[in-house]
Amino acid sequence: MSRGPELIITEKDNAARRIAAILSGESAEAERMNGVNVYKWGGKRCIGLSGHVVGVDFPPEYNDWRDVEPVELIDAPIDKHPTQENIVAALRRLARKAGNVVIATDYDREGELIGKEAYELVREVNEDVNVDRVRFSSITKREVTEAFENRDDLDFDLAAAGEARQVIDLVWGAALTRFLSLSARQLGNDFISVGRVQGPTLKLIVDREREIDAFDPEDYWELFADLEKDDESFEARFFYLDEDDNEAERVWDEASAMEAFETLQTKSTATVTSVNRRTRTDTPPAPFNTTQFIRAAGSIGYSAQRAMSIAEDLYTAGYITYPRTDNTHYPEDLDPRELLDSFTGTRDFGDDAESLLEQEDIEPTAGEKETTDHPPIHPTGELPSASDLSEDEYEVYELVVRRFFATVAEAAKWEHLRVVADVAGLSLKANGKRLVKEGYHAVYPYFSSSESFVPDVEEGEELAVTDTSIEAKQTQPPRRYGQSRLIETMEQMGIGTKATRHDVIQKLYDRGYIESDPPKPTRLARAVVTAGEDFADLIVSEEMTAQLEEDMLAIADGTANYEDVTNESREMLEQVFEGLMEHSDELGSQLKKSLKADKTLGPCPDCGEDLLIRKSRHGSYFVGCDGYPDCTYTLPLPSTGKPLILDEECEEHELHEVKMLAGRKTFTHGCPQCKADEADEQEDEVIGACPDCGEEHGGELAIKQLRSGSRLVGCTRYPDCDYSLPLPRRGEIEVTDEECEEHGLPHLVVTSGDDDDEPWELGCPICNYREYQARQAGGSELESIQGIGEKTAEKLKEAGIEDVPGLKDSDPDDIAAKVSGVGADTVRKWQASAD
Repeated sequence: MSRGPELIITEKDNAARRIAAILSGESAEAERMNGVNVYKWGGKRCIGLSGHVVGVDFPPEYNDWRDVEPVELIDAPIDKHPTQENIVAALRRLARKAGNVVIATDYDREGELIGKEAYELVREVNEDVNVDRVRFSSITKREVTEAFENRDDLDFDLAAAGEARQVIDLVWGAALTRFLSLSARQLGNDFISVGRVQGPTLKLIVDREREIDAFDPEDYWELFADLEKDDESFEARFFYLDEDDNEAERVWDEASAMEAFETLQTKSTATVTSVNRRTRTDTPPAPFNTTQFIRAAGSIGYSAQRAMSIAEDLYTAGYITYPRTDNTHYPEDLDPRELLDSFTGTRDFGDDAESLLEQEDIEPTAGEKETTDHPPIHPTGELPSASDLSEDEYEVYELVVRRFFATVAEAAKWEHLRVVADVAGLSLKANGKRLVKEGYHAVYPYFSSSESFVPDVEEGEELAVTDTSIEAKQTQPPRRYGQSRLIETMEQMGIGTKATRHDVIQKLYDRGYIESDPPKPTRLARAVVTAGEDFADLIVSEEMTAQLEEDMLAIADGTANYEDVTNESREMLEQVFEGLMEHSDELGSQLKKSLKADKTLGPCPDCGEDLLIRKSRHGSYFVGCDGYPDCTYTLPLPSTGKPLILDEECEEHELHEVKMLAGRKTFTHGCPQCKADEADEQEDEVIGACPDCGEEHGGELAIKQLRSGSRLVGCTRYPDCDYSLPLPRRGEIEVTDEECEEHGLPHLVVTSGDDDDEPWELGCPICNYREYQARQAGGSELESIQGIGEKTAEKLKEAGIEDVPGLKDSDPDDIAAKVSGVGADTVRKWQASAD
């Protein structure tokens, strides 16, 4: 007989909410316990964690950078401690009274470790209670019900693999970060962060940039002719056979190219010498694993981090299967017809689903990898309504649905026509293709199905030469890795895991190692990689991190143990420090030089020293002279975002332009000197009386352009009166004749200068700001902070952050570790804007 209610523990609150609804038949009620949602029905209770609620760290005495040498961290003891006190307290209260406990965290290495952490917390207060484990790949009624009917035990080997990764990454990251930061004297919030997986990933990016820098372009020429049959024209390209009898299109000698071009120009006909027709089968794509999903999402504009964040939300809501998987084989129990049938009758998918169901045989495609943990990513058949998903979420959901459709669709067929023609001994070729059977392209529009026209001709036929052209070109350097291509390369080299690769790339962005998209390394990134290569190659060695990943897989398989693998990693780290310690001064000098270069804008107009981007004691950025205190020249920067120096340079002031990184609100600020000069030259436009001091002191409101680039409506008596209202940063502001009856101020209109864009009717600036404040008050307190949207606020709440004080008092790295898609630097910006 059960002594108390059954306690179900999930990884997150939204998973707990959904599982409780499924198991209770929508009858579960929520109550708050220690600020945490607990769902209850009948004899059951369900609580969602916030990912890891227990963390690993060194004892407090090791956190003093002045007294503890970095090398001492290698063999330092490691403690476990609650990171979410309110969730842990609620879990313990529930566990004390539980008659049975069910761990229902995600089924992967990380989820198993989170489940083990919950198991240990339960055992601390109820050592005899039975603990079951349930596993599922989608949070749907069928899978959740089946999982609870077929309970299992925790996989302690899989959890140990997750714990080994956690400890290894802590030791490597903390020791190397502390050493490099101290060597470069880069402390505080701007410390130099290095990690076990970050290093090899950064080297991939830096090596590609070196290839680009070292690339020496070569000149070549390409020749073209327009051929015509019966008024139907098509383009043909000149080619020749090289010394290996391969077709070559690039002419490397200018004289030869011009000679061939002159010959083409003088001729009016071409003779067809060969015609080749063939049909090609275009096989549908394989099901989505994590890497291929990220690649496909990248092709429609989503970063790896954003794509995975959305996929996680869709999974938790029950619309798609678990998004962290290597598998490209659908399970045998997946019925494609049944899943297709669930989409019939829907507005966006119904017609396609019905056409697929008309196929006589439905045989899904399969890729190379087959695993037994999770199926490929596919829709579950539980359909969202229009109001359930945001625009981005729906776009990613449609991608997943249509990929499934493609995998059960018929192959497409192309008809190819190759024509070769002769012009006075010169060869021209044209390749045409026509889609003769649409196949999977009808339901999956993400692959190109464009056609190229070549008319039907016969050997010996004469064609008219109607136009000729020659193009001088240069060979191009290799492209930078896009995020999805970078993740594929990491996978091929064994760097990271499917669950961590996108997070690693985001950390490189957050910590100032890469910028732009595709990722481009900063000078600091180059310096860190060079330092690793020169003094401790294991920091940037993919062989080392790949070996440790294999060792962690061996722990999960039961063929290795936690102690041996973590000890091996410590021995590797000791080898690293042997090289680092020997060259500490040289390494520090190299890093400091690169850090300064990454902050240098150009010459100071007052003294000629370098102008640098600096950070004030309050956390805001500005431009200051390297000659300080002898030179006090400064320029302001916008208060929103983190500055990034661009390659573009202002011709007038010889200063690099600046971009402000602020998430989706990122914008280019331009030359700081130009912005300041524009503000100094612009006269304030008075629009009315100041509501604070106008009646008593005659203060007036004026549209002001600040030297930082920001704009506002402010009192002309500033600083005696600091009344102000914000204005949009971009666009021309037009003062209209229409007047606000309440405040006596003119209505403002913002225009972009683009005829296609509608003007923004800002209205009365006081009324507009009042409406803005009302909208902010209508959301959560967290949403009132710059950069925090509704969904992010919800994720913060799941992590135990309910309000602004809770955010301000939290450790940024702790939040970044628990909230998908949020970096520590972003958290620090939120904390600064919350002050």
